[in-house]
Amino acid sequence: MTAITRTTGKDDVRAGILNASLQLMNEGGLGALSMREVARRAGVSHQAPYHYFQDREAILAELAGEGFDQLYDYMVSAVGLVRDRASKNRAMGEAYIRFALNHPELFRLMFRSEMCDLSLYPAAKAKAERCFNLPVEVLGASGTMADKTNPDLTPVIASWAMAHGLATLLLEGKLGETFGETRDQREASANRVIAFFAERFK
Repeated sequence: MTAITRTTGKDDVRAGILNASLQLMNEGGLGALSMREVARRAGVSHQAPYHYFQDREAILAELAGEGFDQLYDYMVSAVGLVRDRASKNRAMGEAYIRFALNHPELFRLMFRSEMCDLSLYPAAKAKAERCFNLPVEVLGASGTMADKTNPDLTPVIASWAMAHGLATLLLEGKLGETFGETRDQREASANRVIAFFAERFK
């Protein structure tokens, strides 16, 4: 497992708390993350996490924000070598699936407002909005994802909904053996669906 937090040498304790939280979440799901267990795993006192984060939700917001940063990087890297809109759409969809399969618990967290209300955390919310607006920019639509009534955004929203729905079905095991037994087989099968949809994206 790769830590998503970045240490600078100035705040190793804070980074350790975030990395411990991520480890717990990956091992036992969102329910495994408690402030006491985070402290134990990070090797700090029970009160130490509260010096950096108000509560459990504040930790989740920080992790979600870093998740959106990472998803943004996945998609930016994916579209770097393609030019036409259909290929860009396909590349971003494939990157979305890859991120979800590589970081399943983090992906779930990022879209569960009952676990973490990003509207209460402006920095994390801004990272999410930057990520959501990337497809708008890459595919040349007008406006931002905040204006979901804009007809120019319909193809972008459709592409996002398809990729997100497919990723969710994969993570929840709803596609069964049809998509293969291994992680690589599931990704390859998902990419065929992405390609089928992208061919119809104009």
